[in-house]
Amino acid sequence: MAEQPIIVARKSLALEVEPGTHWWCSCGRSSNQPFCDGSHKGTGLQALKFEVTEKKTFYFCQCKHTKNPPFCDGSHKTLPADPV
Repeated sequence: MAEQPIIVARKSLALEVEPGTHWWCSCGRSSNQPFCDGSHKGTGLQALKFEVTEKKTFYFCQCKHTKNPPFCDGSHKTLPADPV
């Protein structure tokens, strides 16, 4: 069974991305957010491959609960509060 992803932030991250193949971190463990650095190994979670055809600004999900990965869909607004 896969571990739960770590919430990196409760907001999107706007980044201008160059054309090419990219891998989005779905586990929240990468030190190169929002991109994968292989830290998901052993968690049961996988990076998500996505293609960019032209240089463009994207809004990436950092809460890792989006229904439209790798892009933010506002899911961070509905997550339960962090325990105090």
